[in-house]
Parts: sequence; C-alpha cells; structure tokens
Amino acid sequence: MEQPQYNMFHRDRVEKEYLPLYKTYGMGATVWSPLASGLLTGKYNAGVPSDSRLAIADDPVMKRLRNSLESEDGQGKISKVIKLQELAKQLGCTTAQLALAWCLKNPNLSSVITGASRPSQIEENVKSLQVVPLLTEEIMQTIEGVLLNQPTLEYNFRSS
Repeated sequence: MEQPQYNMFHRDRVEKEYLPLYKTYGMGATVWSPLASGLLTGKYNAGVPSDSRLAIADDPVMKRLRNSLESEDGQGKISKVIKLQELAKQLGCTTAQLALAWCLKNPNLSSVITGASRPSQIEENVKSLQVVPLLTEEIMQTIEGVLLNQPTLEYNFRSS
C-alpha cells in the first residue's frame, strides 16, 4: 500500500480515497508530512526564518515551498495555523504537538512518519502522544471549524 501524505491541510487521499480499504481489508495507513513541511509548527507564521530549511535559496524544492507560503492559499493556511496555535495554548501543548496528535487520533492510521533536524524536535514530537487523549469530540469539532476542509464522501454506486 502507498504511504500517502497526510496532515491537517492534505486529507483527501487518506480520509476519502482510501476509506474503503480500512474496513474491507483491515489495513491502516502509514503517512508522512504530518507537519506539512513545518507549516503546522507555526514557525512560518511571520515569514521564513533565516535558520530554516526554506531559507536555502538555491534549492528548487525549498523555493517551491517558499512560493507556496507566499501565495493566497499559503497565507490562508498560515491564518489557520495561527488559530490552531490559540487552541494548542488552551490545551497546554505546541501547535506541532496538536497537529501530530490530530493525525494520531485517526483510527485508520497505523503510523505517522515524522522528521526532525534537531533532537529537541524529536522530544517535542513524542510529547504529542500525551495530547491525543485531550482531543475530545468537541475539540475535534473546533479543529474542523478552523480547517473547514473535511473531505466530502461521494456516493459509491458499486457498494450500494
């Protein structure tokens, strides 16, 4: 099975396209990019920090990511991250921990692949396990109210 990208901003494949596989075959997905290339950490809310990987000027992948942050869609995502940051503070966690816990809360996932450039990031990521129990149905609905991107399931004529 493929390892799809999955995070608060990239949901369709995991929550919509693969949905029949989970119950039919008892499979869970392994996903990557739960922090949306760092966007869901909040570190890009005020622009690209000079010590971040997006500041690497001659890397075409980093340039593409930088440009996407500057786009209207990217700015909309940053606005949502700022709102999520407020919720994370209320829960006593970081925005990154909230984003990781949100992924881990999905019962159709087997594992979430994370990355880190510093040991402190690994320590922070592991603490997201303590946040998962805090994500009540009410909190999950609050998150949905911020994201406004829950995939719509289409009627499947083959399985009816």
